[in-house]
Amino acid sequence: MLGVAAAGAGTKAVLVAGVAGLVAGAMSMAAGEYVSVSSQADTERADLARESKELATDPDQEHEELVSIYVQRGLDRPLASTVATQLTAHDALGAHARDELGISDTMAAKPVQAALASAGTFAAGAALPLLVVLMIPGAALMWGVAGSSLLFLALLGLLAARAGGAPARASVLRVSFWGALAMALTTAVGALFGAAA
Repeated sequence: MLGVAAAGAGTKAVLVAGVAGLVAGAMSMAAGEYVSVSSQADTERADLARESKELATDPDQEHEELVSIYVQRGLDRPLASTVATQLTAHDALGAHARDELGISDTMAAKPVQAALASAGTFAAGAALPLLVVLMIPGAALMWGVAGSSLLFLALLGLLAARAGGAPARASVLRVSFWGALAMALTTAVGALFGAAA
């Protein structure tokens, strides 16, 4: 939106660019996330198939792998062997998936869910500057969008830091810096093309 505004376009063109950017960005984020998480899911399925085959062909070695894992986590060897035996009897593949491969039902790759979450969060963030375009006059459009976008980025950085228990100042500065840089470059390109028109 800043690039279009810097090129001298009116409110309607900036709004159209913003909506187009929202849709394109949300779809791009969704597609990228879907492809990435699908690749992860493919890897997990291949790992589980290999593990299932190893359990069928060499159960003693697989039992020893679990025992070693549990010993490394702090159990004494007899208890580790008992735990490995009981977990294997209950669900051998599940035990190996969780403890050897790090794959669990709750952490398993879910491509569609990841794609929808990515698209939704992008769209929610991109909608905020669009609301600003609807509320401010055309003369103040560029500065209003830039200022509000930086404010929104800082707030999102703060929320992300709080949610993750990270230092807020570093998160806010990082998000604001990179957002400001991206906006400055976009504005420069828009101004360049606007001057050339």
